[in-house]
Amino acid sequence: MLRKLLPRLYPILDTASLARRGRQPVFFAEALLEGGARILQFRQKEHFSRQMFETAQTVAALCARAGAQFVINDRADIAAILDAGLHLGQDDLAPLLARRVLGPGRLLGFSTHNAEQLQSANSEPADYLAIGPIFTTGSKDRPAPQVGLENIPTLRRLTPRPLVAIGGITRATAQSVLRAGADSIAVIGDLLPEEITKATVRERTEEWIRLTQ
Repeated sequence: MLRKLLPRLYPILDTASLARRGRQPVFFAEALLEGGARILQFRQKEHFSRQMFETAQTVAALCARAGAQFVINDRADIAAILDAGLHLGQDDLAPLLARRVLGPGRLLGFSTHNAEQLQSANSEPADYLAIGPIFTTGSKDRPAPQVGLENIPTLRRLTPRPLVAIGGITRATAQSVLRAGADSIAVIGDLLPEEITKATVRERTEEWIRLTQ
């Protein structure tokens, strides 16, 4: 059921990437939602200050008004406070423990990077699993080994959960990733146009949605 409900485009609002481009998270979130995004992950890898929490709170309110799912990366406590979904990595709190913090009704995702991790994650109380990086990515300092497009069909067969592909996926490769078996595509870099304005981000989001229908 969730495989049909999880949007095909899964935008990730990466605060570090935005800071390097001189843009604020709320500005970017507004543009993504205006472009039609129906899920949005807030990715803050550095210290989660009070100011950053207030920013996340504002983005959560924007998502609620737009009817979009809001997801916090890594932090089960903040996800619970904001009544948000949660996405966990391999080095974060275990999904079983995070579920105790979140409760049964909130969206929970879990990142995997190879077949062994993907199979092991089937025993976790996660609603969807992510696999990646599919291609070379610049969003992580120490990325896991590249998964490769050609391995998605085999990985798809290892889990009944919705499978979100992530890592270096662009508009040029999006359809091939979906054809290979991914249910959704998580995107950071290719949602950032060369010139970041409300209009260009909105147009880029609309283009991604058309490509992933």
